[in-house]
Formats: sequence, structure tokens, C-alpha cells
Amino acid sequence: MQIKKIGDLERVYFIGIGGIGMSALARYFHSKGIAVSGYDKTETALTKALVAEGMPVHYEDDPAQAPKDADWVVYTPAVPADHKELNQYREQGYPVMKRSEVLQQITESSFNICVAGTHGKTTTTTMIAHLLRDSGYGCNAFLGGISANYNTNFWSSEKDVCVIEADEYDRSFLKLSPDVAVVTAIDPDHLDIYGTAEHVRQAFADFAQRLKRGGLLIRKIGIGRELRAERMWQYSLQNDNANIYAANIKMQDGGYVFDVVLPAQVIEGLQLNMGGMHNVENMVAAIAVAGSLNIDPEKIKTAVASFKGVKRRFEYIIKQNDLVFVDDYAHHPEELKALINSVKTLFPQKKCTLIFQPHLYSRTRDFAQDFAAVLSMVDKAVLLPVYPAREQPIPGIESNTIAELMNGGAPVLMTKEALLKWIEEDFSKNREKEFGEVIITAGAGDIDKLVGPVKDRLVK
Repeated sequence: MQIKKIGDLERVYFIGIGGIGMSALARYFHSKGIAVSGYDKTETALTKALVAEGMPVHYEDDPAQAPKDADWVVYTPAVPADHKELNQYREQGYPVMKRSEVLQQITESSFNICVAGTHGKTTTTTMIAHLLRDSGYGCNAFLGGISANYNTNFWSSEKDVCVIEADEYDRSFLKLSPDVAVVTAIDPDHLDIYGTAEHVRQAFADFAQRLKRGGLLIRKIGIGRELRAERMWQYSLQNDNANIYAANIKMQDGGYVFDVVLPAQVIEGLQLNMGGMHNVENMVAAIAVAGSLNIDPEKIKTAVASFKGVKRRFEYIIKQNDLVFVDDYAHHPEELKALINSVKTLFPQKKCTLIFQPHLYSRTRDFAQDFAAVLSMVDKAVLLPVYPAREQPIPGIESNTIAELMNGGAPVLMTKEALLKWIEEDFSKNREKEFGEVIITAGAGDIDKLVGPVKDRLVK
């Protein structure tokens, strides 16, 4: 079967269409007038949105429902090896590609701003894309989260500039060719893929080497000498040894006012209306990119003030004097630590309860001690069962593996059903009234489905 070029495609079929990266690609092809359909194992808010936009989705692994006239079949590496539809397409000689291979083809001839990092990349990518869109510079955005400003993870532009979340899972980001590469963090993660922390670091060094000739590497200061480029800027929250950093940071209404020092100028009085000091640092990286493109400082300032955040990245669900409810995608110990530190800084007098759903048995095993140390930082920790995602259970590894390593107040292990009952009958009736409380839901599994039910029980 002859493989068609993007401009000649009539139908593209996605296996795992509901994934955040896959759905962005689906929206890209749909925006080009190409017929898009797909499979996913469960219906979600995102698959419902795709269907509403005109992309049919089915939820059984059934080759009879898979289109026979697909020009391309795109799949996610999270799909199991015994997937019937995927294997049928392979056996019949259809062009079958990973998401990363498709992104590679889409971005072959564009100016690419690629954001990588074991955490911080989704927020930073969305910030950059928003600054470029809001300022009128323009870009095509492929995001790993839902932008709260535009309620989507993809948008297009006539400008041949792409802002791309560069995913390290399965070494996908090594398919990309950045003109500007941003690296936010290289902490060990996905050890089920990489095996060792050294291999993770090497992959990020290889990503930096993917820069086009004359390209710019913007990396967080101090995250690894392996990451080198002819042109390199370093950014930081407040370290003035970096090329770009924030100064005069003040907390204001659950957000921040600050200045940013760039190599050739200072932008004063920036206002970021979202929580988390780590998000100030992410915005510094985004401003570094905007500065490298010579976007007008006043336009940058206006765009920062209008940024509403990313769904599930320090997202305020309830924000009252006596009760704050924050939902976050944090699923790595370093992300949880940044989240908790931010909450404690913003709301120092409030008691803090964290409801955490561990993601992957392998990550729970590899970082159990680190998770235990971080969860010990809150007043009360509630642990839900491990969300397996693509994995089979590992004997002896469960949420209790973390609980047994914690110091002080032991966490409460609960099912989702028990959690909702506890919120209604215990937490809501006995919460601290004088100084108030913060409740956090965190995790990368399906804990987001509990956000609405938890909120309903909190505001009764």
C-alpha cells in the first residue's frame, strides 16, 4: 500500500484517540478537512468533545468497527501488544505510525518550539503557545493539557510556527527537530522505559542535539551539563546567575506579581493569576522564548496577565476564605513537593489534606520512599489504589507500599467510594473553620473523575 503524504490524506484513524497528545493530532487533521475517527477503551470528557466536534469514537476493540479505507493509522505506545484492531491493520499492510512519527512529519518544514522535561512541560508549553497567540505572533499548538483560555489542546495558525510538548516517554521527543528547545527538568522518570537515571539524562542530552543549526537551547539552570548547544540560555526562578530570571516576586490574591530580567531588557510588573511558585518559573521560561522571538514586552505583559492556566495544573476548583480546593496532575515526587510547597506558601495558616492516586505500579515501586517523604509534608494524606494505566500489577506493590514508609501521621487508604463518603460525612462536617482548610486532589490516572463529586460534597 502506497503511503500518502499529509496533503493527500482523506481519512486518518486513531487507536487511543482519547489520549491528550493523540487528541491534539486528531484535531489537527480534522482542522485540515480530513475525516478522523478513532477507538479508545473508555469514554471521557475528551472523547465526548471529539465526538461533538465531528470525530466518531467507539469503545470496543473490534476490527469490524475500524474503517477499511484509512490512509493512515496512528496509535499510542500505551496500546497493548495484543490489540486486535492494531494487529489487523499491521497484517493487512496499512501505514501504521506512532504519534511521534506523525508529529515528525507535520513539523518537518516548520519553525518548531519544542518543550521537554520530566515535569513542567505541559504548563510551560501552554504558556508559550498562549503568549504567541495572545500577542498576535501566531502559532500551531500541540499541547499535553487543556488550555483553560481556549478549552482545547490544539489550535492552528497561518504562521508556520509550531509549539510542541515534546514527550520523553518511549523516547518520542527524539523524532523532533527544534529551532528552540526548552528543557524544564530531567529528574528520573519512566524507568520502566529507560532503566536508569543516567539513561534518562542521556536521552535529554540527545534531544538537545536535535536542535537545528543555529537553534537556541533554553534550559533550567543547574539541571545537567550534558545538555549543550552552540546557542544556550539558562533560566531560573530567582538565580541571577541565569540569563533569564524573576525578581521582586510578591504574592497577590493566590497569584504573583514579579519582574523578569532578560539578557537585553527587564519587563516589570508582570502579573500571573495562578498559584504555585513553580509556575512563576515556568512563565519565566515562556517569557524567555517570547523574548527570543522579539515579541513586544507590553504584549508579553498583557498575555501573562490573561493566562488562565491549564486544566489540572494547580487548578482552583473552590477558592473561598475558609476552603480552597486545588486539583493537579502531579504524579512524580518532585511535582508533588512543588505542589505542596506552593500551597503552604500561599495558604500558610490553613490545614492541608492531600488525596493522591499513585500512577503506575513501576513508578510506585521506584519512588516509594520519595513519595512517602513528600506525603509526610501535609497534615493529612489520603491514598487511593494505584492506577495501573498500561501496566499489569507488580506483586507486593500497592498504595500501602508508600504508606508503610511514611513518618508520623499515617495516611488513610481508601477506595473512591469510601473517599466520597468520608468527604461528606467526616471532612465537610469537621473541617477547620477559623483558619480554613486546603484540600488537594493529585494524580495522573482517573482521579480527575472525582473532582466534580468531591466539589459537590464540599459545597453542600
